Amino acid sequence: MVWGSGFRERLGRFAFRTAAALGLGLVLLPLVLVAWLSFFSNEILSLPPEGYSLRWYGAALAQPQFIGGLWTSAAVALLATAVGLLVTLPASFVLTRRAFPGREAVVQLLMSPLVVPAIVIGSALYMAFVEFEVMTEMPLTGSVAGLALGHALLTIPWGLRLLTANLAGLNPAIEEAALSLGARPVVAVAKVTLPLIWPGVVAAALFSFVVSFGNLEVSLFLVAPGQTTLPIAILQYLQWKIDPTIAAVSVVQILVVAAGLLLTDRLVGLGRVV
Repeated sequence: MVWGSGFRERLGRFAFRTAAALGLGLVLLPLVLVAWLSFFSNEILSLPPEGYSLRWYGAALAQPQFIGGLWTSAAVALLATAVGLLVTLPASFVLTRRAFPGREAVVQLLMSPLVVPAIVIGSALYMAFVEFEVMTEMPLTGSVAGLALGHALLTIPWGLRLLTANLAGLNPAIEEAALSLGARPVVAVAKVTLPLIWPGVVAAALFSFVVSFGNLEVSLFLVAPGQTTLPIAILQYLQWKIDPTIAAVSVVQILVVAAGLLLTDRLVGLGRVV
């Protein structure tokens, strides 16, 4: 009976690890295939490949729309992440520390960008920006600031969920102890609470950056003529030509996200974030 129980336990662990390995393999397989395709020497996809070359990375670097789109996407993502954190940090404190009428409605409102299709958000933002420009004569549509504000709307649900989860798991007695020792509320939050939820802040920033960096739908509505982000540059290139250059650009996108993950692991450790 003891042998049978141990055997079933080992079999269960083996089945779990096999399922986890298969799931991880399915997630990584498209990334591996894209990276493999970026080294094909032949322009038209065929298997087996005629050879391997780095020519498509050189072709990607020679395309100014990819380079400009990369810098624009990175700048917009950084600004959107900063704006999103400025909104979600205080909102998370209020939602986790205060009970007030309409609290659930506020939560649903802030989480609604996850439910509303991104193309609807993009068209609505475009019309709102145009109305704002008419009233104030301040240009938003086509500006980096306008793009960042639009992307910040998409980052809010991710930041809010991660930050509220971290704050909900934090013992409020720690902050109350700092207040009882004479610290002002702002000082207690800055020197006690924020260091304790720092992994959650980093995770919120990382997810926000990735969501903004890869966004296509909202950017399509808010860019000006001649302005482009990296996803839009890829879409425009695919309208006229299909070759491994796109795979090379996609590998660059993957490397940018991987660099963010490595930086996160360096700062706080991925095990504390996820």
